[in-house]
Amino acid sequence: MSNKTPRNILKINSSARYEGSISRGIVDELIEKLTSNNENIPVVDRDVIKGIEFIDETWVSGNFTQKEARSEIQINKLSYSDALVEEIITADTLVIGVPIYNFGIPAPLKAWFDQIARSNLTFKFIDTGPVGLMTGKKAYVVITSGGTQSNSEVDYATGYMKQVLEFIGIEDVEFIIADQLLAGEEAKLKAVHEQIAAL
Repeated sequence: MSNKTPRNILKINSSARYEGSISRGIVDELIEKLTSNNENIPVVDRDVIKGIEFIDETWVSGNFTQKEARSEIQINKLSYSDALVEEIITADTLVIGVPIYNFGIPAPLKAWFDQIARSNLTFKFIDTGPVGLMTGKKAYVVITSGGTQSNSEVDYATGYMKQVLEFIGIEDVEFIIADQLLAGEEAKLKAVHEQIAAL
């Protein structure tokens, strides 16, 4: 895994909690570490809990219409998605906080992925299948859970995050995991602090 100093960071939080949120705390700790050598590194804060539009029929039809042939309604509908994609294009490093809710990722984070999975923008199809276009980027994924064991048969979050990031071309993905916190929070967080300190 590459741990080079980032130039632009996209910070994504998806915890429904603010006060006492462990995933938000780890995300902040990680970004503080990544920017420790240069506090002027730009950090774009995308808090999906504050609201992400759902895709709809107009969005889908516009997405699969050639750019020059889109109607004004389709262009307007996709403008929000365009802005989210531009945040990824600008960033060379993504830091994503993912608390596991009911064995999967939070719904607003799924809505964000729906918005940024854009044919011929973040991925394209070739003869052998889809190819991601957001290459050369690094993603840190902070996974937290109360009781779900990461990478177990009931964890539908960790594998999904790896798959969907690779789908858009981000293959350098590093997981920072604090799972099953109800069974021993202190030890889990100690290991996370050590992992971040070693970056």
